[in-house]
Amino acid sequence: MYRAKRAALSPKVKRRVGKYELGRTIGEGTFAKVRFAKNTETMEPVAIKILDKEKVQKLRLVEQIRREICTMKLIKHPNVVRLHEVMGSKARIFIVLEYITGGELFDTIYTNGRLKEEEARKYFQQLINAVDYCHSRGVYHRDLKLENLLLDAAGNLKVSDFGLSALTEQVKADGLLHTTCGTPNYVAPEVIEDRGYDGAAADIWSCGVILFILLAGFLPFEDENIIALYKKISEAQFTCPSWFSTGAKKLITRILDPNPATRITIPQILEDPWFKKGFKPPVFDDKYETSFDDVYAAFGDSEDQHVKEETEHKPTSMNAFELISLNQGLNLDNLFEAKEEHKRETRFTSQCPPKEIISKIAEAARPLGFDIQKKNYKMRMENPKAGRKGNLNVATEVFQVAPSLHVVELKKAKGDTLEFQMFYRSLSTQLKDVVWKCGGEVEDNSTVA
Repeated sequence: MYRAKRAALSPKVKRRVGKYELGRTIGEGTFAKVRFAKNTETMEPVAIKILDKEKVQKLRLVEQIRREICTMKLIKHPNVVRLHEVMGSKARIFIVLEYITGGELFDTIYTNGRLKEEEARKYFQQLINAVDYCHSRGVYHRDLKLENLLLDAAGNLKVSDFGLSALTEQVKADGLLHTTCGTPNYVAPEVIEDRGYDGAAADIWSCGVILFILLAGFLPFEDENIIALYKKISEAQFTCPSWFSTGAKKLITRILDPNPATRITIPQILEDPWFKKGFKPPVFDDKYETSFDDVYAAFGDSEDQHVKEETEHKPTSMNAFELISLNQGLNLDNLFEAKEEHKRETRFTSQCPPKEIISKIAEAARPLGFDIQKKNYKMRMENPKAGRKGNLNVATEVFQVAPSLHVVELKKAKGDTLEFQMFYRSLSTQLKDVVWKCGGEVEDNSTVA
């Protein structure tokens, strides 16, 4: 739980790791956070997943994570987010990943609703291609969901977080996974029932849920009562909408089979008539060579092999390059346009000093029941009262665009998206003196990124 700290915190803000200049935080979890970065030698944008060595060591996951990172370096599939390299400092592990600019498939469905069958089939074909490739190399995802499916600039699917399952799960002596994880609506019955499960069969079930959502625009299994939800999943209680084609219905029914022993397998999916229609095999790029030297150096104790972390004493700056990368479709107008869509992050501009911005947001959030934790130009706000999907947790950061202009980002780290939007609307009414005024009007600026 995040609570305000009375002690003064260090003003240092880490800005650079080796040849990478770090930008804003674009994702955060229990064990790791993900930051946007750019390679200062090539100017290539990347995403860097940052792990805390101490946390990993306490859970005795060092060897497992090292093995899985080595495995991930061997995964070179056009529909899987590529792992470029691994670096280490005394306290952290830095996993450098391909940065995908097209956003999440989740946002496409949330904003525009269901897809046409041809488009849904294309994404499903790419998903199955990626999953099949990884399974053939002994790598399982175990948390497949729309939020982990990204789109590149060309509109092709990219599966993220493939292979790093050690952060959430461990294998017991019987060789089966037992930890119930993942988003409840997507998990297979055998995962929920904790009777031990095969990672491949569980991934296939999640793929079936994803296909249903792409075609329907909503989940096949949904209930506010978690026990009722689990019952629906365990008994495969779902109904295909009338607009589903016969072929799609047949395939989904075979995938969403509650018995993993009779559930359709990937080789069988690849031979399904509905799946095969318009199928295009993936095109592989073999130009990348694989080396594991960086992995062993990152996890080692030798300071000679550690990457250098540099610090600055000011808010993270945001240059034009990052502003462009911040937005889908490279549309800078979106940064300053009001949107009514239900997004999981929002931004506004302000001409106030960064410390004042953080303080004003904290003052507005406390009466709404939120606990506050500040650190430099970042802040965490958490509602101790659980909502529909647990405690709402909001990450806030201030970026400097110009000496007197800042972009303020509020991102839902945990909890329900609609509850986040309701919170932001309540919060924004208290921030009229902070949000940048243009032409006498307050701009309430939500982004589409």
